[in-house]
Amino acid sequence: MAIFRGAGVAIVTPMHEDGSVNFEKLGELLEEQIAGGTDAIIICGTTGESSTLSHEEHLDAIKYAVEKVNHRIPVIAGTGSNCTETAIYLSREAEKYGADALLLVTPYYNKATQGGLKLHYSKIAEAVKLPIILYNVPSRTGCALQPETIAWLVEHVENIVGVKEASGNISQVAKLMSLVKGKIELYSGNDDQIVPILSLGGCGVISVLSNVAPRQTHEIVASYLSGDVKRSCQLQLEAIELIDALFCEVNPIPVKTALNLMGKEVGPLRMPLSPMEDAHVERLRKALEGYGITVTE
Repeated sequence: MAIFRGAGVAIVTPMHEDGSVNFEKLGELLEEQIAGGTDAIIICGTTGESSTLSHEEHLDAIKYAVEKVNHRIPVIAGTGSNCTETAIYLSREAEKYGADALLLVTPYYNKATQGGLKLHYSKIAEAVKLPIILYNVPSRTGCALQPETIAWLVEHVENIVGVKEASGNISQVAKLMSLVKGKIELYSGNDDQIVPILSLGGCGVISVLSNVAPRQTHEIVASYLSGDVKRSCQLQLEAIELIDALFCEVNPIPVKTALNLMGKEVGPLRMPLSPMEDAHVERLRKALEGYGITVTE
């Protein structure tokens, strides 16, 4: 049984103006996501600025999300690291707090070999009992999980059950799905490729778009899974302009800016992420309004 089917939100981490984590605001966002039909919460992923959270902040955010959501939908904790021992530590703590699953990005900067990736993920999986979703995003990490490596891990490590595929390479995803013969939970990691990934056997998306449009993102997946492929495709295409605007600068700069434009008051970004350029803010504002989202600022 899949960890979740549908649209999971890679939720932002709201900050106070002094840069500290705004847990009260995080609680509001979690409630809005659940009310909006989101199918899972992914906490402390890339969109949550995990790379600039301290270990204490990282774990506090996971613990807060688990307690706030309180089993209403799955909470998946981002616990990946470029250090295997750090990933093990974060993963064990997330398991203690009651997370439903883990999302583990490939080791960034180190650029491990495919053999090294097998060892890395196997070692983390041995340390916990939670189901694990691998996260393949070579554009950010400089380290790609090859289809054969993912297939090996799914075959040999019992609790590695899924992959968030954000390589953008549909041919590579097709090869992966031919190798695993249905023995993997495939999630799109790119909002502009939800329908293509679903067509190859995917069961959902881990989404940035869901931060600003949870109901619509849920419907893209739900329509496809219910058999209404035409409606799903239409909804996907209607969202493309906004999706492009949400990635016109590096994530999560635009999505945090968008939420602030919507009056959500999620606060600033942590350096080295910087405020969005004025021309891009205007593009984002127009895309939000064109998608039917009210801009208050």
